[in-house]
Amino acid sequence: MTKNRFLALVTALVLLLAIPTAVFAQRVPPQVIVGSATLDGVSAADGAAITAWIGGEQVADTHASGGEFTLLLDQGDGTYAGETVSFKVSGSEAAETVAWVQGGAVLLDLVANSNSGSGASGGTGEAGASGAKGAKGDTGATGSAGSAGSAGSAGSDGSAGPAGATGAAGSAGAAGSAGADGADGGGGLGVIALIVAIVALLAAGGSYMMGRRA
Repeated sequence: MTKNRFLALVTALVLLLAIPTAVFAQRVPPQVIVGSATLDGVSAADGAAITAWIGGEQVADTHASGGEFTLLLDQGDGTYAGETVSFKVSGSEAAETVAWVQGGAVLLDLVANSNSGSGASGGTGEAGASGAKGAKGDTGATGSAGSAGSAGSAGSDGSAGPAGATGAAGSAGAAGSAGADGADGGGGLGVIALIVAIVALLAAGGSYMMGRRA
């Protein structure tokens, strides 16, 4: 097993040396890590995820095969020199760490325990199915009264009511003003009428007296 890991490490170094110098001028050579992976005391299953982390951020990943792995830590455009690299096996953190070295090669056996609660958390999993609808909550407190609404428009006029009862008679009105004086009667005619009346009275009186004497 150790011989196989050594051969894998040598192969990785040969591949790195085969990369043209012009490429190195643009990108920093990666660090190669070759080793075995153990989870809960047994070799990691084929296809188990082997991930590398720096400062809580995943920087590389590969998969186990036959309990072993080969991992390239390419810093890309970042700056990993001197940074501590930690590892996870199937999401469980391994106890081993290494310092990132440009173009370095490391033989490393990773030992992880799925029951250990330490280490940086893994990536966010898929959302679970929606749970059942919960029970109805208690009625909340009564809210404060809202502000008064605007005044409504004026309503239409109502129909006319029935006629009222006849009122009491009013008091007598004030006396009217005096009428105009009548026109004067004829002066001469009135005097004649007065004389005739006097004569008639005298004649009647004379006849009466003569009748008594007889």
